[in-house]
Amino acid sequence: MSDWLAALAGTPEGARVAALLALTSAIAHAAFGALQKGRHDPWLMRGSIDASFVLISLPVALFLVPRPDAGTWLILLGAIPLHFAYKMTVALAYERAAYTVVYPVIRGTGPLITVLFASAVFREHFTALQWGGALCLSAGMGLLAWRNLHSVGMDLAQVRIGLMWAFAGGIAVACYTVYDAYGIRRAPDPFTFLAWFFVMTQLDFPLIAWARYRRTGAPGGVRSLLLRGLAGALIGWISFGGVMLATYLDKVGEAAVLRETSTVFAALIGWFILGETVGPRRLAFMALIALGAVIVEFGG
Repeated sequence: MSDWLAALAGTPEGARVAALLALTSAIAHAAFGALQKGRHDPWLMRGSIDASFVLISLPVALFLVPRPDAGTWLILLGAIPLHFAYKMTVALAYERAAYTVVYPVIRGTGPLITVLFASAVFREHFTALQWGGALCLSAGMGLLAWRNLHSVGMDLAQVRIGLMWAFAGGIAVACYTVYDAYGIRRAPDPFTFLAWFFVMTQLDFPLIAWARYRRTGAPGGVRSLLLRGLAGALIGWISFGGVMLATYLDKVGEAAVLRETSTVFAALIGWFILGETVGPRRLAFMALIALGAVIVEFGG
């Protein structure tokens, strides 16, 4: 499998596989976000997911993939604070504002900054048409957040703080996307990087969640929390693993933009599965996001 991926990297067929992986990642990430939105405290939920990540990834890392070399170990160590910062900003944003308000801001900020970072690090440049598509996608997400803000009754002071954390989360998304792309390309085997990534970057939040659980317990039930954590880790392997493999095969910026169509899929999940009202304006903003992604994919 690793040899097959290496042969595909940088080829037209690799670009098609990367696009499919990025879209699959977007669908999985929408499900991942909906799971975190559920009945449990977001800190406990994230801790449960990360603990499950470690449990299912450690056997793969120890027995099924080659050992990392010294350079890969250093990159994996560097990924720990980056992903911790991302998870902290997202948790703090979710605490202070509605999921439907902050999620589009996090995901809409990330692609534009990712494209800039990828241009500087990998010399991967967007055409003018692709930049227009990226702006179109981010504008659609911003308008979606604005529309959701006006339909959710919340303390505006808290919402402002939540939006600040959401913007910081978007910057963190861009940083870790480019950093992880460098890591998976630098590693001698992409699956080695993935397996150890899911072990080493997930050790922090279980400790935070355990400390919180000792203070508050687990409203909603421990069994439900653990089962949702396991489901979240399995979905997360597809979501985060898929987009990292996409950046291994093709341009980082294009994978990042396609992945952020997760906002559209999240809205569709809310509409068809959770019974949420979408309305014509939200549909228009979702169409704008999808249009932006199509322009980026075919405008190169």
